[in-house]
Amino acid sequence: MKLMLTAVAIALLLSGCAETWKGVKKDSSTIWDETKETTSEAVQSTKEAIHEATE
Repeated sequence: MKLMLTAVAIALLLSGCAETWKGVKKDSSTIWDETKETTSEAVQSTKEAIHEATE
């Protein structure tokens, strides 16, 4: 009986961890995409400012 309860508890724990890991990966991907977009915008803005200053 203890073995059965232990097996069920481990199965629930692992399934919860798997869902958490999927959430972490999704959030990390979203954050990375937003970081790349913001960085690109900042670089473009800096290039434009330098171009205008050197004209």
